[in-house]
Amino acid sequence: MNLSFLSADTGRLILRLSVGGLMLFHGIAKILHPGSLDFIGGMLNGYSLPAFLAYGVYIGEVLAPLMVIVGYQARVGGLLITVNMVFAILLAHSGDIFSLSEHGGWAIELQMFFLLSALAVMFLGSGRYAIKPD
Repeated sequence: MNLSFLSADTGRLILRLSVGGLMLFHGIAKILHPGSLDFIGGMLNGYSLPAFLAYGVYIGEVLAPLMVIVGYQARVGGLLITVNMVFAILLAHSGDIFSLSEHGGWAIELQMFFLLSALAVMFLGSGRYAIKPD
């Protein structure tokens, strides 16, 4: 039996498609509902940061996931998603860091999934199945 498809490169591809594809849904939602940028801008203002930084969400949730999915500068895309998720956790979920959900899971497990998966992409790179392997 030939199991040549079971490789580290296949694993990297699955990881890239998972984190990039799932994060892209969040970015598309922001495009379809641009009023959410006002909400994010308000949170930024609450921390004495300029509201225009809210547009960075398009980089972290649209551009970076596309980079990760296609494998073009996947490490940079992983870094951008990681930074995006650090901001998301600090701005919107800081009160949940030491909390459990109603089902007993960590309240920010989804956010940490995105952060840690993007961090893994940053360290692992795109693998062979990419537009520009690194």
